[in-house]
Amino acid sequence: MQFLNALMVLATEEGGESGGGLSLVLPHPEELIAGILAFLIVFFFVWRKALPTINKTLEARQQAISGQLSEAEESKREAESLLTDYRAQLAEAKSEGNRIIEEARTAGEQLKADVVARAEEEAAQILDKAREEAGNEKTRALAEARREVGQISVGLAEKIVGESLDDKMQQDLIDRYLADLERL
Repeated sequence: MQFLNALMVLATEEGGESGGGLSLVLPHPEELIAGILAFLIVFFFVWRKALPTINKTLEARQQAISGQLSEAEESKREAESLLTDYRAQLAEAKSEGNRIIEEARTAGEQLKADVVARAEEEAAQILDKAREEAGNEKTRALAEARREVGQISVGLAEKIVGESLDDKMQQDLIDRYLADLERL
């Protein structure tokens, strides 16, 4: 209030001396008091009515932002957890894949070894069978050769002796001839 009185005194002194310099800038004291009262009434209603509403709105907005930040943090933690799980699963899948590949490689090598062993066994059997057949063929060929040599010998002996030999003599002659051939 003293400030207002000082301003009014200053305005009247100035107004009297220069003829309205400061009084043009400053309103009349009644207008100034009415303006201050109007401002105080508006301020009071804003302070009583609008300020709590604005504070509630700001608090609600602050809580919403806090909630969103909390949700964002929770989402971030979940994402990190999922990423960790994903990486663990990926590592497990890689190790499982490597294990399967190693098992397949081992199985392949075992199969290869089995096939080679089976092939070698079959080859040995075929070779044994061929040897046996060759031995049988050799025995058969020798028997055939003996028979033919015996017949040729009998034919020659008949020509040389000029007479026919009986079966017993023929057989003895053949056996002697073959024994002589084997000694040679």
